[in-house]
Formats: sequence, C-alpha cells, structure tokens
Amino acid sequence: MRILDEVAGAKTIGISGHIRPDGDCVGSCLGMKLFLEKAMPEAKVDCYLEKPADFFSCIKGFDQIKTEAPAEMKYDAFIVLDSVPQRTGFAEPLYNSARKKINIDHHISNKGGSDADCIIADASSSCEVVYDVIDKDLLDKDIALAIYVGIIHDTGVMQYSNTKPKTLRTVADLLEFDFPFSRIIDETFYEKTFVQNQLLGEALLGSSLHHDGRIAVSIVTKELLERYHATSMDLEGVVNQLRLTKGVDVAIFLYELEPGVYKASLRSTEAVDVAKVVVEFGGGGHVRAAGATLPGDPEASVQLLIREILKQMDGK
Repeated sequence: MRILDEVAGAKTIGISGHIRPDGDCVGSCLGMKLFLEKAMPEAKVDCYLEKPADFFSCIKGFDQIKTEAPAEMKYDAFIVLDSVPQRTGFAEPLYNSARKKINIDHHISNKGGSDADCIIADASSSCEVVYDVIDKDLLDKDIALAIYVGIIHDTGVMQYSNTKPKTLRTVADLLEFDFPFSRIIDETFYEKTFVQNQLLGEALLGSSLHHDGRIAVSIVTKELLERYHATSMDLEGVVNQLRLTKGVDVAIFLYELEPGVYKASLRSTEAVDVAKVVVEFGGGGHVRAAGATLPGDPEASVQLLIREILKQMDGK
C-alpha cells in the first residue's frame, strides 16, 4: 500500500485506533495524521481516540486528538490503525459512514474487510507498517518521533520476539532525525508514578502461580483502582512484570473494567501462542501478547484461560 494513492482526492480524512490506546496506537494515529497534513495541506485531517496517557504528549498533535465524534460528520476517507474497526469505540460510526474505509494493522487476528487493507502480521507494530506506507521523502522529526514511540512500546524497547532486523533498520532510519530517543524511552515506557508503583506492588503481592509455576496470575478489581484514585492506564506494565517471573511461561492479568467485566492481558514465552488462547473468548492480538474482554466471575475466567493454555503446554 501507498497511503497517498488510497486517499487521493480526499478533502476530509478521519483517523482512529482501538479503545484504551497504547503507544503503538497513539504513535501510528498521530504519525499518520502528521504525514497526511504535510503531504495534503489542503485536506482536513482529524484524529479520534479515547484520551491517551499524558506521557504521550511528547508527540506533536497530541493536543489535537478529538475524544468525541461529531454527530453528522462524513469523511471522504477514514483510516483505522492498530485495530479492527469494531474496537474503535465512539469513532466506529465515523468509519462506517466514510466514503472510503482503510484499515492498517499488524495483528494476526485482523482478517480485514475494509475497502483497502494493509495488515502485516509479521511487522513489529502498526507504526512500522505506517513507516512502510508513507512517502519517505516527506519524513521529518515529528513524524519520525511518533513512529518511534509506537515501535518501542510494541517491541518492549526491542526486547520482544516481534523485533526483526527490519524493525531495527527502521528505527535506525528514524534516529537520523536527532530527537531525544533515550529520554523518550524513559518518559513513556519505564517511568512510573508513585501510584503506579503501588498498584504494581499490589498486583504482584496478590499474584499466584499455577501448573508447576509456569503460569502466573493476578487480578485487580475496580475497588482497588478506586482506593488508589487510579485508572486502568495506571496498570501499564503489570502483565509484563508478571511474565518476567523466573520459570513463568504465561502471565495472565485481569483487571475490572466495570462491574462483572474484566480485561484479560496475556504474555508468553515461545511455549504458548496466546493469540490462539484468547481467540476462543473473542479476543485477539499476537503470538506472545494478546487480550480479551471477559464477563463474569474472574476466577472462573482464569480457569478457562488456563484450560486453553494447557492444551498447548501438555508435553512441553
């Protein structure tokens, strides 16, 4: 795909990503917005997302993100990034009403179905796909920084198995634009507030091991979040820390979205394909990182997840 071919002639372009946007979602959406505004200065380009974490304000255009959808706006083209359109929340009607629908993603669970799809399942991130579909001669410092943020977040700062030689070559090209790459890693990936560290401690203290220590589980309730005056965004990184427990092949982290509804996040080693696990529950994601939304009793949900995990673990 060359994105300028897909949106040629469009006077209005909308962009969105998944609910509860992470670094790759924010970076790909804003990176695409910045590129299109530069390449098509006559076009109106809007980005719609649930309010992201404030530490992503290092990306230009963060303050222009729209968190509500206008009732009767119809875009010439609407681009969904890092998600299937059905997970864009309040922005989905804007996608549905657009004259041309475009989907750019890297999740293996995304089967496409838009007017134009570019889904590269072996890409490290949607930001890496964005880098591939834009015109490189229009890259600048702001676009490069946005794309870089998404790549470092979805690769765990180049540590996860989705990091390929091509990913590192892409990052090397982005670093030519001389932004503070090390500080951005600290401020958007590693740095935690005191409350976030307290929640991490609570989640680890309340965790348990299963199946001879190969599965780690933790559950955080809405009551606990309210006690710390926190939101689900303050739980970023908990599941990864669980997975780093010695001997653990799969980490399961559940947190309560609303009464009786939990978000499950799974991380794994090469021993288990967690995307195959969560697809049984209507979820999606990647081989080593996936998630799903689960109604009902969280303990029962954990047992169902473990049952699916053990189907792959048996004999390993």
